[in-house]
Amino acid sequence: MTIAASPDTLPGTSPEALAALRTRPAALLLDFGGVVLTTSKRPGGLETMAEHVAAMLDRAGHRRSAAELLPVLQGGRKALEDWKNASSRRLEPTELDHRTIWREFYGSPLPRAEREVLAGSAGQLQETMTRTLTDHAVRPGVRELLATARRLGVLVAIVSNAHSGRAHRAILAEQGLDAAFAVQVYSDEVGIRKPHPGMIELAARALRTTPEHCWYVGDTLDRDVVAGRRAGAGAVVLTRDHHTDRPPFPVSEEPDLVLQDPQGLVDLLVESRPSTPSARPSASPASAPLVPAPVPVSALLLDHGGVIAVSRPDDGVRRTFAVRLAAGLSSAGYPTGTEEALEVLDRARVAHRSWKDHAEEQGSVPDGVGFVPEVDAPTFWVELVGPLLDHHGPGVRHWLRAEAHALMVGYASTKSVPTVRPGVPDLLLAARDAGVPVAVVSNTVCGRAVRSELIEAGLDELVGAHVYSDELGRRKPDPVTVRTALAALDADASRAVFVGDKPHRDVAAARSVGVGTVVLVRGGSTADEVLDALEADDPLRPDHLVPDMSAVTVLLRSRVTRPPAAL
Repeated sequence: MTIAASPDTLPGTSPEALAALRTRPAALLLDFGGVVLTTSKRPGGLETMAEHVAAMLDRAGHRRSAAELLPVLQGGRKALEDWKNASSRRLEPTELDHRTIWREFYGSPLPRAEREVLAGSAGQLQETMTRTLTDHAVRPGVRELLATARRLGVLVAIVSNAHSGRAHRAILAEQGLDAAFAVQVYSDEVGIRKPHPGMIELAARALRTTPEHCWYVGDTLDRDVVAGRRAGAGAVVLTRDHHTDRPPFPVSEEPDLVLQDPQGLVDLLVESRPSTPSARPSASPASAPLVPAPVPVSALLLDHGGVIAVSRPDDGVRRTFAVRLAAGLSSAGYPTGTEEALEVLDRARVAHRSWKDHAEEQGSVPDGVGFVPEVDAPTFWVELVGPLLDHHGPGVRHWLRAEAHALMVGYASTKSVPTVRPGVPDLLLAARDAGVPVAVVSNTVCGRAVRSELIEAGLDELVGAHVYSDELGRRKPDPVTVRTALAALDADASRAVFVGDKPHRDVAAARSVGVGTVVLVRGGSTADEVLDALEADDPLRPDHLVPDMSAVTVLLRSRVTRPPAAL
């Protein structure tokens, strides 16, 4: 490899590569770490993370010291690094999901219950890990490069292997750089990782072009250069960083240009000739007595929507997200107005409702409830939203695929504004004081958004485990949802209490795994007349139908407090 400031000085470079470096690209595809930002290890970061994990396990009733967990995390990091190096040798490597990372890499030495707690909060843990272990600094020349690309009309994308795309997006936003990127492609969000050429192909097509009309800039030989060559990128450039000269194995592919930092790209971009247009191809349950149970409660499982929080429609948040969606599409070359975005969101919501109804119908079996899948972010945005935007051309689905996870966070808040129900904080405090671990078991398109709501309400510290349908891939009434929560809390189903608001989902899921006490609370998404119409022999009738969350607290305390002896 040769360090050079101009493609004309590169000995041995092919005429095709020289021509590509002299021709202005339709898009500039940049790696995150080693190109846009450089990282440095934060002293004591892993120790801080061990304390965080210990606190999380403690909330679920599992006592582990940070000192015990530190070698567990160290071993997981080493195993994960070995896995990443081995994946770089593969032709089309897939990416690990967050649950697998925390259950099988970090959590594998721990008991099953503790592994399930970590798996249930895996996405949040991975984001915290990224933010805790390393510091990030913008590399020299990056801001000037992004400004130059904007001035010249060259679209810019991020193409990065990442085990927390959400953390990378947040870091870019904190640095004021996020608006400069028309699309961000992260391996944990799209399910494949470099050197899989699909990472680069997806970014290029999302920006209405092809890899041959792009410059791809990375910092590693085994992942970035190999990916660029496999994808057929017009030019492959390396900017030196920590890992550039330390590939895990010999690599025969070479870049077209090696620079000390991104500053060298500025002049190269300015001096490039504009590309041609062809570069852009186009009983009465209400009266059921709250009788003390003969045995203690093993766990309290709570639905979120309708139980922990109720929501009200808000046109303001809906329009705010529509503005964001329209701006994102427009920045990538798919001109979209706010009104069109609003219509697309409304139609997508209808399509999603039909999708859920079909999934639940297919999951019903004669002797109970079977497999009920949950829609994931890529399916929602590509298969449900994509057809509504196809008039922009095929590239729009690639853009939606790349941005699906980030978009889903915003979409989750468009339907309504949540408010914590009165009595919920008291219930969670009562559970904590009684030593009863709590899990949230919720059908949702975005567990990440639910967690954020719990954190904002100050309730997250009172919840031991989280099971969200979009992260698990299954939705209530699928029994796996409740079974996973019980496993995370190491709880006996027969002594557990489940609180929901929907008979056909909550009661069905809880009963299918033998939960001992099932409660439905009024004021959620099921109308009172529907709840009151449940017959005594209806399998969807709960053990208790209560008016509010304060009544659940009364029930819980009656189960964990020994009644006074008769005089």
